[in-house]
Order: sequence, then structure tokens, then C-alpha cells
Amino acid sequence: MQELLPAEQAVFNKLKKSIEDVYRHHGFMNIETPIIDRTEILFSKAGGDTEKQIYKVIKTDESADDADQALRFDHTVPLARYVVQHENDLTFPFHVTQIGRNFRGERAQKGRFREFYQCDVDIIGRGELPVAYDAKVIAAVYEALKTFDLPEMQIRISNRKILTNFIEILGLSDKATAIFNIIDHAEKIPPEQTTQALYDLGIPEDNVVKITTFINTHGTPDDVEASLQSIIDDIDNFQEGLSELRTVYELLKQSGLGRQATIDFMIVRGLDYYNSTVVEIFLPEYRAIGSIAGGGRYDNLANNFTDQKLPGVGVSIGLTRLFYILNQHELLRTNSEKPIDVAIIPITDNEHTFALDLANKLRTKDKSVDVVLTDKKLGDKLTYASHIAKNAIIIGENEVNSGTIEIKDLETGTTSPLVI
Repeated sequence: MQELLPAEQAVFNKLKKSIEDVYRHHGFMNIETPIIDRTEILFSKAGGDTEKQIYKVIKTDESADDADQALRFDHTVPLARYVVQHENDLTFPFHVTQIGRNFRGERAQKGRFREFYQCDVDIIGRGELPVAYDAKVIAAVYEALKTFDLPEMQIRISNRKILTNFIEILGLSDKATAIFNIIDHAEKIPPEQTTQALYDLGIPEDNVVKITTFINTHGTPDDVEASLQSIIDDIDNFQEGLSELRTVYELLKQSGLGRQATIDFMIVRGLDYYNSTVVEIFLPEYRAIGSIAGGGRYDNLANNFTDQKLPGVGVSIGLTRLFYILNQHELLRTNSEKPIDVAIIPITDNEHTFALDLANKLRTKDKSVDVVLTDKKLGDKLTYASHIAKNAIIIGENEVNSGTIEIKDLETGTTSPLVI
């Protein structure tokens, strides 16, 4: 679990608020779903490694097998339940954002936490949802990530329909889940390990070559279509997925993200519910840290809860992991951040009432204020203030009598008249 010191927490909160603001400006409405949900709901769409990482919630007199509740591992599965439950009260396409904690029992390692914040945006349709919304969600998340003042980002998109059709044509549908998992991890290991993993599934050499060629395909829509044609003679079965990919790519270009967007068949996403567009956003200069956001389209996520077709698309920023990684690489300025705007320092007890009244006035101006009420010397009070606050106001007899107050910038040492 991640814990932050106050200065770091202030930066974290500021970034989270900025992401919330971007999502709101893009028309997404905020909701919260419970952290605890029924196991039958969460396990219905987890799949793969995620299913092994879910925390079950049990009573003291229960065994794990008896648990009928668990901690959510993401926002998307609870969202599907939420939309079905409240369908008659929602307006579609439903633009929604959720920002909160999720839980996964991942293997302990730096930058991977078992409790973590995710900042999601999703759009849910009723009956249908045009593929143009996929690009809309991606563009919103890209703008939210700009909050971090990051180096140039790369948007890598793919389409699960193309991969699924590719596996079917090779006659390997019975091994599809295992192949998806191998491709999803391919970028994290040497190429020869990926090749060996495919051989270990009993896949013939010619098909292994085709799969490895496929997952190294990237570029523009024309580039990937030509590459696909070189692997498979007849690509008619891929037209639906290729058309969707081209639409998303072209719309991102129209949004001013043409230089950042590329099609990349190595992008799969590990969760089982994605069935069309998938996307991950990377920092090319820091490729080793992996994706900083990801998601995709899930046309059938709600089919466990309703016969109504409720297709959706969503992308998530893993804020906790991203904050940790950027902090480790010194891409965040945490040391200069102070959690308090103003520390008010009354010199003696006689100035306490004036100082408390001034604090209340500043709070009405949306300032965070601490009044220092210790009996220490003025120098000690200023030292305390310099650790927690951006500015300080000293209140003595002269300030009380004249009503003239100066505020000191504790970073630069400059003073200026306080205007309320």
C-alpha cells in the first residue's frame, strides 16, 4: 500500500483534482460505486491473472470458499452492474467518470501497489455506441495526462477483433486465452521468451512465425493492413476490425493527436471483457515503466446482468502507480509543495482572537490556513511555518491596532500587503 508524506500528498491531490476537472470539462459526470461488491459480479468478468488477485471479504466464521463479497479490482465491472441497475434513470450515451481506490493482490514490487487510485472515464450506449466515442474517450484521457507536464506521450491502439480473427484463421481458437496472455506480456520480456512460450503451447513453427510477425506490426492504417496482407493472403475477415481501427486513428488525427497515435498489434490488454478497440498510452523516453493509462471497448460487459445491449468504452489512468514512477524519475516537483497556503503566527496570547478572525476571513477566500498557537519563540514558530505553509502572517500589537497586515512568501522571503 502507498503512503505519502503531506507535501507529496498535496501534489497527489492536486493532480487528482486536475484530472477530475479535465474529465468534467469533457462532459463526464461523476459517480461512486461501492468498494465491496458481490463475488458473482466481480468474478464474472475478471479473467486471467486478475481473477487470482481479487481480495475476498469474509466474516470470522467463514472460509474463503464461502465468501459472497469481494473488493473491486477495477471500476468497469461495478459500472456495468450500476448501469443495468439504474438504466431507467440514466441518459444515454452515458458519460461517466469514477475516481477512487481499487484493490488487487499483485506480486509485491516497486511501483505496483495492492491498493491504488484509478481515474476512469467511460461512455455507455444503449443498443449501440458509434466507434467515434472510442476516440473521444482516448482524447479526454490524453488531455488529463497533460496535467502531469510529462514528456511527449504515445497513444498505441489496436483492435481485439483483428487478433481474434487472426487466431481463428490459424486454427488456434482453443488456445486463444493463453496466446492473448503471451502477447500481453511480450513487451516485458525478451523476444525469444515470447517465441518459446508459443512453442510451449504446442503451436507449429509456421504459425509461431506468423504470430510473432503479427504482434510486431505497427504504424498507420495502411502500414498495418499491408503487413497483415503479407501474413494472411485473404484479409476479408479483418475488414470490420480494420475499419474500426482506421476510424479511431483518423478521429485522433482530427483531434490534433495524429503525431502521437500509432496502431500497434502488441497492445492486447489483459482483461477478458475487451472485444474491440484497445489502447495504451506510453512515455517513449521511459518505455521501461510500461503504460501510464489504458482501456478499450467492451460491447458485452453487461450481458451477465441483462439481455439489454449496453456497449461501452473506457480508459483509466492508474494514478497511484503513475505518481510513484514519475516521482522516482524526478518528473514531479514534490519538495516545493506545501500543504497549507498561510500560517498565521500571533506573537502573544493577546493576538489570538484577531488571528483566528483573520483565519476565518481567509478561509472564505478558499485559502487553507493554520493558526500557530504554541508558546514557542517567534523564530521557532517561523521554522514550523516554513515546513508546512507557503506563506506566513505575523500578528503583533501593531497589526491588531492598525489593521495593516503583511504576508510573507516563505520561499522567496518577500513581503507584501495583505488584501482580503
